[in-house]
Amino acid sequence: MLILSRKKGESIRIGEDIEIFVTEVKGDKVRLGISAPENMKISRAELYLTMENNREASDKVDLLKVFQLSRNLHQADQEHKQEGRHGNG
Repeated sequence: MLILSRKKGESIRIGEDIEIFVTEVKGDKVRLGISAPENMKISRAELYLTMENNREASDKVDLLKVFQLSRNLHQADQEHKQEGRHGNG
């Protein structure tokens, strides 16, 4: 890991396409500006980890069970509507 010190208004470059600017320093918080190609995904590390965890969880979903549950709910709803029609007559 490379560790660099920068002050407000200074920047670092990563390759030819990425530049990271220090735009503000307040107490223990540093605000960064990032200039990078539009097709490059940039996110905070904690958001990236959350997205990865969600992706892993969604991979484990059994789509057949979801379809069966949806079908059962639809069938129960139809039966409930029919009972309502017959009960009012």
